[in-house]
Amino acid sequence: MPSAADQTVFRDAVFATRDQHHDAVRFEGTDFTRAHAEGHSFLECSVLGGTLDEAHLEGSRWSECEWERVGGVGVTLAEASLVETTIEGCRLAAVSAWGSTWRDVTVRGGKVDFLNLRGARLKDVAFVDCVVVELDLQEATVDGLTFEGCTLVSPTFGRGRYAALDLSGATLRSPVGLAGLKGATMSRPQVIDLADAFAAELGIVVAD
Repeated sequence: MPSAADQTVFRDAVFATRDQHHDAVRFEGTDFTRAHAEGHSFLECSVLGGTLDEAHLEGSRWSECEWERVGGVGVTLAEASLVETTIEGCRLAAVSAWGSTWRDVTVRGGKVDFLNLRGARLKDVAFVDCVVVELDLQEATVDGLTFEGCTLVSPTFGRGRYAALDLSGATLRSPVGLAGLKGATMSRPQVIDLADAFAAELGIVVAD
């Protein structure tokens, strides 16, 4: 990642065409509300303190980038690609990232409400010290995904491949699709706490 002095400050979120390339750009305080950046590529770029309300980032490609203190509701990242990217201290909601690809991504701090990663491909992704409400990981292909110090509220699993999905560092509240978590790692206390939910999904009657 280039230093701030080596990045070009760009405050205008109105992109002229599709499939533009942005190299070493610093979007500082930029208002991306309802901006269209479908198919754009971002290399070594920073998005700092901006707004992404209803931003269209479908098919965009982010490599060696950082998002910091970004807020946004209705962010569309469907079929986007995030590689070696950090998302820190952000407050996002209604993030549609189905079919996206995440590799070597860290999400640290902040909160994400309604994160749709259905059918996504995730490799070496870490969520750290954050809250994620209604995470949808159905049909996802996971090869290294951890949640350390996180709270997951109403996460949904199922019909996915969950190799190296480690949930042991998370607080799980009202998870759905536990029976489909073959290959995932959970702590013993988590399994005990969620025993009734496991039994219900498997159709097991627990006698007192």
